[in-house]
Amino acid sequence: MDTSIEVGNDHENTRAGDRRPHRPPVTAVRLLAVGAIGVLLYVAHVAFVPVALACLVSLVLSGPVEWLRGRGIPRGVSAVLMMLIALGLLAGMSDLLYEPAQHWFAEAPHTVGVIGRKIRPLAQFMSRIDALRNSAGNIGNANHPAPPPASSTAEESAPVLLLEATRGVVLSSATVLILTMFLLAGGPPMLARMTSALVSDLNAAHVIDLIEKVRGEVGRFYATTALINLGLGLATGCAMKLCGMPNPVLWGTVAGVLNFIPYAGSTTTFVLLTCVAVVSFDGFAPVAAVAGSYVALAALEGQVVQPLLVGRRLDLNPMLVFLALWFGGFFWGIAGIVLATPALAAIKIIAKNSAHGLPLVNFLSPEA
Repeated sequence: MDTSIEVGNDHENTRAGDRRPHRPPVTAVRLLAVGAIGVLLYVAHVAFVPVALACLVSLVLSGPVEWLRGRGIPRGVSAVLMMLIALGLLAGMSDLLYEPAQHWFAEAPHTVGVIGRKIRPLAQFMSRIDALRNSAGNIGNANHPAPPPASSTAEESAPVLLLEATRGVVLSSATVLILTMFLLAGGPPMLARMTSALVSDLNAAHVIDLIEKVRGEVGRFYATTALINLGLGLATGCAMKLCGMPNPVLWGTVAGVLNFIPYAGSTTTFVLLTCVAVVSFDGFAPVAAVAGSYVALAALEGQVVQPLLVGRRLDLNPMLVFLALWFGGFFWGIAGIVLATPALAAIKIIAKNSAHGLPLVNFLSPEA
């Protein structure tokens, strides 16, 4: 009697289990969604890059705009004023760099000649290795003549390519400026209206709170980083002048601007300064002085100044930052490299303020 009851219960449980819906694996769906988003961002990068850059600029400038609005200046006027200040600073920096950059390009033929003279022994060694490899390949392909080379297609003229590139830059720049103005002039009220039209009032309030936190954190981070990089650029320019480097203003500006890109920026500046020093000086001591002085300044900035002023506000896993820079450059070029770190920082801030975001925060954070 008891056995039949147990068998019946097992049968009922089996039928109940059969009636349970079979959900598709969530991991596979997420991977497909991420892959589809990646393909879309890569294919439509011409449309997405200006929008992403405008969002980043508006995040950085929204803090001063809101501060001016708190002093009684209308948000639209504050937005125009901040855009004019930003454009004025950009124009001033371009004017400051125009003369040293023009001088550097004017001496490009001489520089190329010096580089060729200094790397001639290495080039001769590599040419000998290449000749040996070609001779070995010719022995193996003696009885198999190579097919005739394919006819080259007509290439577009240089003026046409220059016109196309200029048109793309102008259109993208205009898009960034116009969209940034809309985002700054609209501010939180515009975001509130757009968000409440898509989700409930409670979720809209949460989304707006997340946007405000991202805006505040990213804005403060970039403002502090800009001051730090300004100091690094001034110190690098002074150090290059003391070392006798040509165009110290140019290299100080390069150091300050590239330092906005974590890890890759300082490495690129070090390589550039070392190469220019090798071309400019004949002895080893001046080259070592140039490279060593920049390494000392970069180490002081990265190990003392940056942790002291910025702290651990946007601490990210260095490996993930490197991967973000790599994939950002692959998908969107220079714009992707610029946007990689802010995107990771925004994701971490959103995860910190989400109910189930702790695993993502631990994933993005560096090891203790």
